[in-house]
Amino acid sequence: MSVSGNRYQKSISHLEAAERRIPLGAQTVSKSRLTLTPGLAPLFGNLAIGCRIWDIDGNEYVDLINSLAAVTLGYSDPEINEAVIAQVPRGTGISLSHPIELEVAEKICSLVPSAEMVRFGKNGSDATSAAIRVARAYTGRDNVIVCGYHGWHDWFIGTTPRGLGVPKNVSDLADPVPYNDLAAVEELLKATPTAAMILEPMNTTWPEPGYLESLRNLCDKYGSLLIFDETITGFRFAKGGAQEYFGVLPDLSTFGKGLANGYPLSAVTGKKAYMMILESVFFSGTFGGELLSLTAANVVLERVMNTDVISQISNIGKSINERIEPLIESNGLSEFLKLQGHPSWEFLLWDEKLGDQVDSLKALFMQEMCKSGVLMLATHNISAALDNSALDTITSAYKKTLPLISSAISNGTTDGLLEIDFVQKRLSVR
Repeated sequence: MSVSGNRYQKSISHLEAAERRIPLGAQTVSKSRLTLTPGLAPLFGNLAIGCRIWDIDGNEYVDLINSLAAVTLGYSDPEINEAVIAQVPRGTGISLSHPIELEVAEKICSLVPSAEMVRFGKNGSDATSAAIRVARAYTGRDNVIVCGYHGWHDWFIGTTPRGLGVPKNVSDLADPVPYNDLAAVEELLKATPTAAMILEPMNTTWPEPGYLESLRNLCDKYGSLLIFDETITGFRFAKGGAQEYFGVLPDLSTFGKGLANGYPLSAVTGKKAYMMILESVFFSGTFGGELLSLTAANVVLERVMNTDVISQISNIGKSINERIEPLIESNGLSEFLKLQGHPSWEFLLWDEKLGDQVDSLKALFMQEMCKSGVLMLATHNISAALDNSALDTITSAYKKTLPLISSAISNGTTDGLLEIDFVQKRLSVR
């Protein structure tokens, strides 16, 4: 790959070195060259404060990725920093359980309508896998229905294009269904005894009226557990997550991402009748009770409980929409581009009629937004730290970028606009 210019010179150089020791040169696929194309976007950062991030070349960005939606309050939050720093000399991982485990669990149960008990993990995949294991143990059934993205473990990822290495007899136990398709769910429930249906209660698309309520009824009817994967929607859509927002209670729920504002912590929660299975089902990790992440979560949940931070996040997202949607329309792009989703986690969707051109258009969009000082993939992952100056930067970036997108669509090519000679097609599990 030839790369013009040297805006990302250090990132590209470091990638070459990192790939000698690290597959893809990164620990997370969404932070790797499969997602952030070298030469179009930064690959390595060294500082993040508030709503801004700096790459190793010294370029500054307003961050709409926000650590893949894990940061809701903002980077380097002073209150979290103070609490974590105070905990460090008292221990990080110790040989006994610590009282803070109960303190954080109590807060989760007070906020989440369906939560009666809590167990902690370190990432979303831990929690979703634990929930599936609980459902299988409780029901004595093996099959599950999946809808959305639920992590890297075999039981789910085997249903996606990224399932290399997953035994077929494992992937055959999970059936994916489209969102809002009740008929597909009931057909599977009728045909096969099913342990659970797990779904993101919402991502790009709003639930049709009665959809989530009908899933609740179908799972009850066929003796299956309903699991909400609230890894992203939890403590973002509402204080009690999407289940509070939509008024539908699952049997089990999973949380992660913003639970600890970027510190590694997840949780599986649910009704006591199901959660008590975890006294027999093995779900245990050395770092489940790691104290710095729990300390951070304690601050986050206190803020969620006692301030208007959740509505603040939503209002920031709405404000961005009010600025960007008219720009999409004025550039003649309404047919091809739209913002869709909850204001706190909104997707920029490209119309399928763009066909093979869409990959190069997305690359052009990334290139130009980064040049204009905005780091973004396909979503607006809103944090409470986004200030008026940041909103102005986002608006300005869209103003500069959208005319180029319109021109490329009209001309049927991005030739002469992209600053690299090759764009790798990005793989998706959503």
